[in-house]
Amino acid sequence: MNQLDAVCDDMRLVNAVCAENHLLVTVFANPVIPEGKKFAIVKDLFEDKVTKVSMLFLRFVVRKRRSVNLKGISNAFIELYRNEKGIVLSHFVTASEPDDASKVAVQKVVGDYTHKTVELTTQVDPSIIGGFSVSFDGNMYDARISSQIAKLRKEFSKNVYESKL
Repeated sequence: MNQLDAVCDDMRLVNAVCAENHLLVTVFANPVIPEGKKFAIVKDLFEDKVTKVSMLFLRFVVRKRRSVNLKGISNAFIELYRNEKGIVLSHFVTASEPDDASKVAVQKVVGDYTHKTVELTTQVDPSIIGGFSVSFDGNMYDARISSQIAKLRKEFSKNVYESKL
């Protein structure tokens, strides 16, 4: 039906709503609430915002009593979409807000390494003091000053000049 991109956007919306609203996840997890009411909630939340295909899928998920897994299902769909389109998710952590040139440089390096398109998420973490870390596909490049200090502290804790007899 050539609606893969639109359905992926819909699943991102479903994922974001489930992530933001803990009460919604609790309602979906409650076995006492009938599926009809759960579907009414899903319909009220998403009917005007998602495609018809996505709405039919959400109805199917609720009918099969899998609404508790809606966040996980949307995550899995997004991951399958990334695999299909050759997109790698990369997480860039810095001590201060990165500029656009840094983001572009990280995207280029990760893209050259993986030979895929890079979807970059950023996070500011002042506890790393300085430097950055980049993680993607189970790999991590760690250039944080805090981790380098920890390595130095570990090395200095060893006394290399003491005889080990």
